[in-house]
Amino acid sequence: MSAPLEITLPDGSLRAFDGPLTGLELAENIAKSLAKKAVALLVDGVERDLAYRIDHSAKVTILTREQPEALELLRHDAAHVMAEAVKELYPETQVTIGPAIENGFYYDFHRETPFTLDDLPKIEARMREIVARDEPITREEWDRADAIAFFKAQGESFKAEIIADIPPGQPLSIYRQGQFLDLCRGPHLPSTGKLGTAFRLTKLSGSYWRGDAKGPQLQRIYGTAWATEAQLEAYLKQLEEAEKRDHRRLGQQMGLFHFQPEAQGSVFWHPKGFTIFHTLERYIRARLQASGYVEVKTPQLIDNKLWEQSGHWGKFRENMFVVPDETPNISEDGPIFSGAFNRLMALKPMNCPAHVQIFRQGIKSYRDLPLRMAEFGCCHRNEAHGALHGLMRVRQMTQDDAHIFCRPDQITSESIAFCGLLENVYKDLGFTEIKVKLALRPEARAGSDATWDLAENGLRQALAAANLAYEDAPGEGAFYGPKLEFHLTDAIGRSWQCGTLQLDFVLPERLDAAYVGEDGEKHRPVILHRAILGSLERFIGILIENYAGNLPLWLAPVQAVVATITSEADEYGQQVLAALKAAGVRAEIDLRNEKINYKVREHSVAKVPYLLVVGRKEADTGTVAVRRLGSTEQPIMPLFEMAQRLSGEGRIPV
Repeated sequence: MSAPLEITLPDGSLRAFDGPLTGLELAENIAKSLAKKAVALLVDGVERDLAYRIDHSAKVTILTREQPEALELLRHDAAHVMAEAVKELYPETQVTIGPAIENGFYYDFHRETPFTLDDLPKIEARMREIVARDEPITREEWDRADAIAFFKAQGESFKAEIIADIPPGQPLSIYRQGQFLDLCRGPHLPSTGKLGTAFRLTKLSGSYWRGDAKGPQLQRIYGTAWATEAQLEAYLKQLEEAEKRDHRRLGQQMGLFHFQPEAQGSVFWHPKGFTIFHTLERYIRARLQASGYVEVKTPQLIDNKLWEQSGHWGKFRENMFVVPDETPNISEDGPIFSGAFNRLMALKPMNCPAHVQIFRQGIKSYRDLPLRMAEFGCCHRNEAHGALHGLMRVRQMTQDDAHIFCRPDQITSESIAFCGLLENVYKDLGFTEIKVKLALRPEARAGSDATWDLAENGLRQALAAANLAYEDAPGEGAFYGPKLEFHLTDAIGRSWQCGTLQLDFVLPERLDAAYVGEDGEKHRPVILHRAILGSLERFIGILIENYAGNLPLWLAPVQAVVATITSEADEYGQQVLAALKAAGVRAEIDLRNEKINYKVREHSVAKVPYLLVVGRKEADTGTVAVRRLGSTEQPIMPLFEMAQRLSGEGRIPV
C-alpha cells in the first residue's frame, strides 16, 4: 500500500489523502466557504490553477482574490478578458501578447483601424458583460501542429508564430474562456466572474511586434485592475495626482529643461534646471569625499575589444551606440569612408570596465584596499524611441557611479558603510521609506554557480550585519553578479528603484584586475558596483514629482525673488538683491511695471520658494514683506535677518 499524500497548510497543519486531488477539492475539504472564495493555489511556492492535480506531498496555500499574491493573477486575467472583449467588438483584430505589469496589465493588438480613446469605454463595458457571464476558464493541452493550424485558420498569424517558436517537447497550453481561446502558460482564475469589476482601461500607445522597430506596428491598450473598488479608486486618485505632478509639465512651467526631436532622449538643460543638476552633483560629491571616495574621469568612446573582454558586448551590444574607428579621406565633396572598418568604438553605456583600467595602472597592495572610485560618468544607451519618457527614460544620462575595489574580508564592512551613506542621502532629499530587494542570479549570466553562491551569500551576510529587512527578487540580478536594489517611496505612494549595490567576482577575473596580498601572491579584488541616485536626470524627475515642483530651498534653482510694488522702490529692491547675493542666496529681482498680485501668481507658478515684496514702506524701514510659497501669511522682517535666514535654510545639507 502506497504512503498517503500529505498536504502541509500555511498554519503548519497536515492533511493526509489517499490519492491525488485538485486544488478545488482541497479547498472544499478545508471549508466550503474557502472553496467559494478560492481563485488559485500555491504548490511548493509555484502558482497553479485551482484545477491543478496535486499528486505529491507538498506545501499548499489556497489563494483568494483579496490576498496580495493573487493580484498579478487578477491582472493577467483582466488582460485576457480585455482581449476577448476586443475580439467580440472588433473581430478583424489580431491578438498578440497580454501580460500583467506593475499596477495593471496591457494587451498588444494588430488592427488596421487605430483604436481611439472613445473605444475604451466600449471595450470596458463589454469586459463587464464577460465578467457577468461568469464563463469557465479551462486549460487544455494541444498538439503543436493542431494549434498552429487552428490559429492560422482564425486569422491569428501572430499567435501561430509564437507557437512555432516554442521549443519542441514543451507542453502547449491553451486556455478556453467562452468562445475565446488563447495560448498561455497560466495559471488563470477558475472563471471570468472571479475577476470582479475593479478594473479600468487607462490609455493607448503604440508598440512593435516583439519589440523590433522593423516589425509590424501594434496598438497597446493599458488597464489597471485591483481586488476591490476601494483599491481601484485609491489608485485612480494617485494617477490624477501624478498627472498634476508630471515633471515634464512642471519642468516647462519652471523653465528647467526641454526636449526636441533633433536630440531624442537627451536633455536640453536651461540655466535654472542645470542649477538643480549642479547643486545635486555638488551635494553628492561632498558626501562621497567625506566617505573616502576618489573621483575619476574616463573616456566616452572605448574600443569594442574592451567591451568584448568585459562581456558587455555580447549582453548590451544592441543598446550601445557604435561608431567606426576610421580616418576618412577628405575630398572636395567631403569625407570619404572606405566602408571596411577594422575597428569599432562604442559610447560607454556604463563606467565599470573603464574604472578597472584605472585600477590596473601600477601595482596595488592589499593595504591600498578598499579603493572607492567615483565618477559622474556621462553614459549613452540606445533606448527605443517609444520607451523614452522625459527625464525618467533618456538616452544620455549622468550617473553618480562608483566602484569599490576591496578584499573579500571587506565586503561586509563596505556594504554596511554604503547602506548608511545611501540612507543619509535619501533622508536629506526627503525620502525616509526605503525597501530593499536582493536581485538574484538571472538565467543568462557570467560566472560559475559556485561564484554566484559566494556572491549571493556575501550580500545576505552584509544585509544581516546591517540589520536591513529585504525580499528576494529571483532572476533579476546583473549578468555578472547579484545586487541590492533600493526602492524609495514618494509623497503619493509610488515606488522608485534608484540605488544599487552589486557584488561582482566576475569582472575582475575577465579584466585581469589584481592586488598583491599579505602573502605576496596575486589575488583578485571584489568589485562593489554602487549608485545612490542612479541617473541624475531621472532622480531630478523623481524629485520634481515628489515635491510637486516645490523643491527644498537648498535645491531650488531660484531661492528668492525680490518683487517691487512701485518703481519708487526699485533702488531699494536692488539693495535687497545685493544683500541676498552677498549672503549666498540664489536670488532674482522683478522690476516690471505689473501689479504685485500678477507677480505673485507668476512666481508661484514657477515654484519660487520665497517672494520678498518691497514698497516705499519697506524701503523706509529697511524691511521686506515675506511670502513663502504655499503660505497665506506675510510677515515683515528686517532685511539682514531675512538674508541670514535664507542663507542658513538654503545651505547644502552636508
